[in-house]
Amino acid sequence: MSKYGFIYLVCASLLFNCGQSKSIDSITLTHYVNPFIGTDGPGNTYPGATVPFGMVQLSPDIGIPGWDRIAGYFYQDSIITGFSHTHLTGTGAGDLYDILVMPKNSRFSKRIAANNYKPFSRFSHDKEKASPGYYQVDLLDYGIKAELTTTARTGIHKYTFPKDSLSQIHIDLGYALNWDAPTDTYIHVVDSTTLEGYRKSTGWAKDQRIYFVIQLSKPFKSYQIFKNDTLATNPVDAKNSKIILNYKTSDNEVIILKTGLSTASIHGAYKSLEVEAPDFNFEAYKEKANDIWEKQLEKITIATPDENKKVIFYTMLYQSMLAPTLLSDYDGEYKGANDSIMRADGFDRYDTFSLWDTYRAAHPLYTIIHPKCVSDMVNSLLAHYKETGLLPVWSMQGNETNMMIGNHAIPVIVDAYFKGIKKFDVGLAYQASKESSMVNSRQLDVYKTLGYVPADDKNENWSVSKTLEYAYDDWCVAQFAKALNKTDDYNYFLNRSENWRNVYDSKSTFMRPKLADGHFIKEFIPKEYTPYFCESNAWQYFWSVPQNIEGLIELVGGSDAFEKKLDSMFSLNPLPEDKLPIFSTGMIGQYAHGNEPSHHVAYLYDYIGKSWKTQKLVREILKTQYKNEPNGHCGNEDCGQMSSWYIWGFLGFYPVNPAQGVYAFGSPLFDEATIHLENGKTFVIKTINNSDSNIYIESINLNGEKIDRHYITHKEIMQGGVLAFTMGNSPNKNTKNKMALSSKIYN
Repeated sequence: MSKYGFIYLVCASLLFNCGQSKSIDSITLTHYVNPFIGTDGPGNTYPGATVPFGMVQLSPDIGIPGWDRIAGYFYQDSIITGFSHTHLTGTGAGDLYDILVMPKNSRFSKRIAANNYKPFSRFSHDKEKASPGYYQVDLLDYGIKAELTTTARTGIHKYTFPKDSLSQIHIDLGYALNWDAPTDTYIHVVDSTTLEGYRKSTGWAKDQRIYFVIQLSKPFKSYQIFKNDTLATNPVDAKNSKIILNYKTSDNEVIILKTGLSTASIHGAYKSLEVEAPDFNFEAYKEKANDIWEKQLEKITIATPDENKKVIFYTMLYQSMLAPTLLSDYDGEYKGANDSIMRADGFDRYDTFSLWDTYRAAHPLYTIIHPKCVSDMVNSLLAHYKETGLLPVWSMQGNETNMMIGNHAIPVIVDAYFKGIKKFDVGLAYQASKESSMVNSRQLDVYKTLGYVPADDKNENWSVSKTLEYAYDDWCVAQFAKALNKTDDYNYFLNRSENWRNVYDSKSTFMRPKLADGHFIKEFIPKEYTPYFCESNAWQYFWSVPQNIEGLIELVGGSDAFEKKLDSMFSLNPLPEDKLPIFSTGMIGQYAHGNEPSHHVAYLYDYIGKSWKTQKLVREILKTQYKNEPNGHCGNEDCGQMSSWYIWGFLGFYPVNPAQGVYAFGSPLFDEATIHLENGKTFVIKTINNSDSNIYIESINLNGEKIDRHYITHKEIMQGGVLAFTMGNSPNKNTKNKMALSSKIYN
């Protein structure tokens, strides 16, 4: 494990605002987390320090732009340009990187064009470590050891300098990478240990605001402050500003730098430091961050003799908690999506909602292990609605990016409602869901009129994907309406939820792009990637009818025809001459585990009585698409979705219809797992005769009684109990186990 920078930290007790579970033994689960998984290849993760769902993601920046460095860091690189305080986890969007800090001295002064002539140093992975809430690296050219840790709203740096008469700390607000660009920055030197200011920027999110206060453990001897790269006087207000703090250091001298953040005000940033980081005890903050992570990881304890499986499992559990991220400061203030300063009363305001990805597996996972956080997340979605008149599509830093498609805040809200997470205004939640579905923007106008989004040969409009995603969201609104006795709304949205049928082409047996005149497009090859499908092809999006899988089976021609189509999905391998886009990774036939529309498809055999095929495929995906190495993700991690899929698969079930409250069985990958629920109960999952060859389920028992169904409900899990799988090495083709109706809520 040392190859990837694991460290062993002592387990301790700490309360955390999103809920706690009782420690059951002395195992330090943080020991099993490898933050470097996904930092190479297509994963786009960062290795730096953060706490669960925290505002600060303090991580190293290579400083060179590009797709591979979307998260600021790329494992194959060999230089570091500094440490910035905000990062996205596993996305395809190059944004944030706020407030770059870089220590240096007189030993090295080389500059290169690749990182825009910023100070940098070489580093080696042999002199680099990371664990939950902590990152360490030696800056080889300077002989400086850098260590990072965080609280929820502050970043704490520890720099150990060699002896030098010109040691420096550079703080660069003009630093930008990829899509990010500063629009207005401000630095004010308050005294020789305190700086305050802000960095306003644009990028994927158009109006970003980060206010900061920096405090230092040692007064700086002097400083140079720059306005647009020209030496200036204090304070500085410019598009591009930076400051260089000068020190004389003795050998092994330590300087601590603390940065408090707020998206609302400098006052809020001061409060972050005052409440969360009042002193300069770096080791205490590091230990506290570790303890917070330990408490969260303890929510699921597993037993397996395979240490490698433990590392992958706990790293995926860790990565499932890197987003959404905290937006509100200690007083509840935050930069709202209406570009005004708003206040969250009675809840923490979160953002970084990658909903097209995370509604599928991440948010359903949170309803089990983080229900207290889920109520805050739902209130955050509703705050966005109150600020803009619409629920968010893909929001971050108090902005709507309008990236991706669908209205997938709706299934998150509806799922929470039916699972009893109701610490939010239900009437407002329904109003937000309905109104967001009835507007004329986002092509909902033509969708409402025609019953589908028509193809547009001139632009990339993702017409088929939008139709399918909207139809699923409509089903969610319909179920919400039914529960609230809104019969007319129920009938209207239930009818709309069948709009997927309007793009089904019986001739090709695929969902096919359709023109506004009602005719399907003429040229159509299902495996081609075209503007009609969102980051996918017709094979991958065909199955996106989780609200009516039975109807899809019937329309295709019955179970046998559906099985053959599923078989073809997983066996029709791309040809060498096929042009695969950057998001088509983790391929098994036409199945692309590296992108979200495929994520439920392996479980669809459960719906036609061929569950052994699901079991075989799920095991294959678990074992081949996740690895304990930097190139361990087969695609973008996507703010917790890819990691959450693994957690579900590892435990042995998955939410095919994410808002239904039902989980289809797969093939568990452990000897025993215990979910420690926030309600004080435990849900234990056991396997009998499990092994790498015994991948098939022979029988299932729930609380000592054999069950003849291939699913478990959310309610059964939350009541606590024991689920036992007896495993074997040959398919159980005689099973009569049933699957839940996909169109019914089980609450």
